[in-house]
Amino acid sequence: MTTMKTTAPTRMTTIKTTFFSTLFVIGIGWVLPHPIASGVQPPGGTVAFTQPPLLVGAKTPYPDTDVPDTTYYFTLELSPNAGAPLQRVAFSQTEGSQLIRFDLKDSYAFEGTQGHQGPKLPLQPPAKGDSRTRNITVTFDPPVPPGKTVTIALRTVRNPLYDGTYLFGVTTFPAGEQTTGQFIGYGRLQFYTDVP
Repeated sequence: MTTMKTTAPTRMTTIKTTFFSTLFVIGIGWVLPHPIASGVQPPGGTVAFTQPPLLVGAKTPYPDTDVPDTTYYFTLELSPNAGAPLQRVAFSQTEGSQLIRFDLKDSYAFEGTQGHQGPKLPLQPPAKGDSRTRNITVTFDPPVPPGKTVTIALRTVRNPLYDGTYLFGVTTFPAGEQTTGQFIGYGRLQFYTDVP
């Protein structure tokens, strides 16, 4: 009798555990992809990427301090499954001992990478910058379709006077009236002081 009482609840507990584990796994499999699949335009009307762009890297050909009139290259890959074209890219300097000043009227963008430049991509003039918040926004006109690799070339007034690591947070926005920006990472630039 005692044996029956312990085995019956144990068997029932096993059945319940198996049922709820299976339900949980099925639920996870259905629930997680659902927002991603409908992420292009959720019910609220806000547009978001199904798969956000990938920040491939950030480079400058002149990493010495105090070099005038240089360019910083930020390369992004847009997945063919992005779900929406790329409209805007926002940069925010989050680290560095000096605020870097940009010459936004001469900044530009192109298909490809710094080493393999393709055709130029039109930008909505001018690119916007805010020295208070350390933010820069570049708007593509027209938006860049999914499946492309693009590089944004931000022209500077000059490299910083002080060496060290400078980080730029990168956030991308799809085309649309109401959009959700997605942070895709930090572009890291390292500057060095010339050693005599």
